[in-house]
Amino acid sequence: MVSLDVQGAFDSAWWPAILQRLREAKCPRNLYYLVQDYLKEREAFIAINSYMIKNTTRGYAQGSCCGPLLWNIQCDTVLNLKFTDHTRVVAFADDLILMIRADSTSETENIANIEKEKIAMWAKNNKTKFNEENSKVMLMTRRRRKEKEILVYINNKAIPQVQKLKYLGIIFDNKLLFREHINDVADKCKKVYISTG
Repeated sequence: MVSLDVQGAFDSAWWPAILQRLREAKCPRNLYYLVQDYLKEREAFIAINSYMIKNTTRGYAQGSCCGPLLWNIQCDTVLNLKFTDHTRVVAFADDLILMIRADSTSETENIANIEKEKIAMWAKNNKTKFNEENSKVMLMTRRRRKEKEILVYINNKAIPQVQKLKYLGIIFDNKLLFREHINDVADKCKKVYISTG
């Protein structure tokens, strides 16, 4: 399981890629022009000794209604990359997960790095970056013997390997026992019960 953290996802969303994706999806002309006008001629004001105006071609206002939708339009293309049969990709907003199944640790590592290269090329073409420090890799196996460290790279740096990983509120552990998640939910329930009791 490889969790990839997009660096400043909504700030780095690249407008030309979004408009290109809408054209490829044959978006109705009126909606396409509406999005194009929304993104056109935006400026950023930066105060350094005096005001400076800079035209920008990426990002949108935090908390805007259409921000998540526009990011999803851009991110949709990463889900449509040609991955091997060993790989499943799941995305929710700017949280991207690669699930890879293989017969050995070394095979898993090789497939993960090949698939990650496809995503790295997508990121380069979409002017997006992944944060290697906030990304995580976890080897999930029920084998009893100690597995070797798995090395998956982003930006020529190894992604930290972990024994548990939280995704969309669920704590996954490397043995798929879900004890950590059950204990976490039980603790939250106790706090609610004590505060209302």
